[in-house]
Amino acid sequence: MRTFSIITLGCKVNQYESQQIRELLEDFGLDQVDPTEKTDLVVVNTCCVTHTASARSRQYIRKSKKLSPDAIIVVCGCLTTVQIGELPALTENVHYTQSQKELAAILRRIASGEATTSKWGTRQTCPNNTIRPETNHKIKPKTKVVGKPNASSAPTMCDSSAFCYRRSHEKNEIPGNPPLQDTANDPGSAASPQPSADSMPTEPTFRTLTSFEGHTRAFLKVQDGCDGHCTYCIVPKTRPFVRSKAIGAVISEARALVASGHKEIVVTGVFLGAYGLETVRRRNWDEPQNERLPDLLDQLARIPGLARIRLSSLEPGDVTERLLDTFCEHRNIMPHLHLSLQSGSDAVLRKMCRQYDAEAFRRVVENVKSRLDRPAITTDIIVGFPGETDVDFEDTVQLAREVGFAKMHIFPFSVRRGTAAAKMQSVVDARVIKKRSQIMRDLNTELGSEFREQFIGESAEVLVEGDVWNHFAMVIDAGSGKAMQYLNGEVAGEVDYPGELTEFTFMNIGRQGNESWEGGIDEVALFDNPISQDEILAVMSDGFVTAVSPAGKLTSTWGQIKK
Repeated sequence: MRTFSIITLGCKVNQYESQQIRELLEDFGLDQVDPTEKTDLVVVNTCCVTHTASARSRQYIRKSKKLSPDAIIVVCGCLTTVQIGELPALTENVHYTQSQKELAAILRRIASGEATTSKWGTRQTCPNNTIRPETNHKIKPKTKVVGKPNASSAPTMCDSSAFCYRRSHEKNEIPGNPPLQDTANDPGSAASPQPSADSMPTEPTFRTLTSFEGHTRAFLKVQDGCDGHCTYCIVPKTRPFVRSKAIGAVISEARALVASGHKEIVVTGVFLGAYGLETVRRRNWDEPQNERLPDLLDQLARIPGLARIRLSSLEPGDVTERLLDTFCEHRNIMPHLHLSLQSGSDAVLRKMCRQYDAEAFRRVVENVKSRLDRPAITTDIIVGFPGETDVDFEDTVQLAREVGFAKMHIFPFSVRRGTAAAKMQSVVDARVIKKRSQIMRDLNTELGSEFREQFIGESAEVLVEGDVWNHFAMVIDAGSGKAMQYLNGEVAGEVDYPGELTEFTFMNIGRQGNESWEGGIDEVALFDNPISQDEILAVMSDGFVTAVSPAGKLTSTWGQIKK
């Protein structure tokens, strides 16, 4: 056992946990290879938020087995914790794991040569967490899911009945309580390519990260679990325990990530607004507002060398005055808030069991805009939820226009078996959902263009992420100081300075559609060295503008010009 690869599907939390898996396996002396290469071990970190995500997870399991027939396949993530009926039957050298503890243990056994059969991971059925599909769900366009999983032969696993029924009665992990992960034990070091069982810890654990390999921005998971039970969401069945990481552990991990070269950290969790609490249900909180997240951000923002902090998704109720005070106090906290709207209709929001109404969302956004200079507000929208009428949809369109979202993620509603919404009546016709989704996508393009046009002629501090994608934060002068806004753009060509900050000046920001620029830039300033439009056009190639330093060295390419 010498090499491994990791395939990750799903959210930022999954991506963080895959980095933990990588570090553990490297500590065991294994070398990571690209998922397209043959390897000795493949870890598939699955997602099951939709049937499509489950189907993609199954595809990767099959593809991994086909690419590396002799490899051991370890399947982890949300699909193995609840969607047991949607997993293919166990075959030789395929292991399903349901918990982090079980995953760490099987990885140790595999790395030491102890585990090679498919018996590992089989558990007694846990009915409330087992959801079996009635139809065969196929995804397009590249790969089709052939055949229906054999439910009778599929593995059934559950650590205990407590995992299925217990809600978040455990103490949370604010100082004095047990941590989310045991960070005291180091699972070992890469002493040899094939470590012996004696050289490994008996009970390895996933430790906090020291680097986020392959990424300029690092994700830092500080919270896990949700017991909110929105009617469309399966997550409370996959991650039912609401837990948080102690502030001290978060700060130590962030310092390590900065020391490894990460200038930006994205603070993430399943329900970030419940950081430090035992439940996400606000009516069960001791106080109407949770100020633990602002306290954490305040300490993170003081870490030397941490240039940027971003937050993953929040609900409107999470945006407190204390949180906005913290944003204003620290200019390295980016004014980009992802507030999940889902619908602008109160009737639909009630059916979804969301914890806010449209007016509350509107008030929060107004307050954010009054405190921060032109913040980027992004969101998620579900189109065609059961019972959504034309009036409900128009309410969503109207609220989106009022807010002026910088970006909207549009999700046509699809039935997720095991959720309350799957049993709802008044299903919206698929043709209507398709039409409404296109309307929202067109609106997203319109609103995104309007948001970006605010910054024409202003300086932009750019954090280069690689040779394909850059994420920009606009730096602008304001009466109270400087603030930063979030934009995305596509770059073409080789970038020699990933992870560095440099300066640009935008004179014309084109429309953005499907994550690509369709306009042009008249002037760019790199490292404070202005480059005129003529100089840029002189090196334009294949419709892409190439920015060149005065010395003639290729430093970046920027913007796609339509001919």
